[in-house]
Amino acid sequence: MASTTPTRSRGMTGIGRVLVVVYGIMALAATGRSFVQIVREFDDAPLAYSLSALAAVVYILATLALVFSARPAWYRVAWIAIGFELVGVLVVGTLSLVLPALFQHPTVWSVYGYGYLFIPLVLPFLGLWWLVRHRRTTS
Repeated sequence: MASTTPTRSRGMTGIGRVLVVVYGIMALAATGRSFVQIVREFDDAPLAYSLSALAAVVYILATLALVFSARPAWYRVAWIAIGFELVGVLVVGTLSLVLPALFQHPTVWSVYGYGYLFIPLVLPFLGLWWLVRHRRTTS
């Protein structure tokens, strides 16, 4: 029998799984980078290294929010985290080009994620696209 309910009962598939994996990798990479930077040389560039740590927290939160996005609260958290990520990468990326003295040491989002093959620039657009395509209805 075919189901007549419009809700999705299956787990995340396809591009959603790929997004979760890429966000997870970015979370690990940003966490590792920021940890090493803060432990070894925080006094050299506190702004840059704090921004790397912030990026790590955002990637961790976005990963969790995407995994649990079937729940309305987590779906909203995903929107907030990924929207914040997009603003962060655009602002930090632009500032790192316009005011390079602020970012003599690179962050995850410097030059729009150049050190990460521009994945930080592309990822939030894909994440937001996926959220739009998998809009959750509130009951």
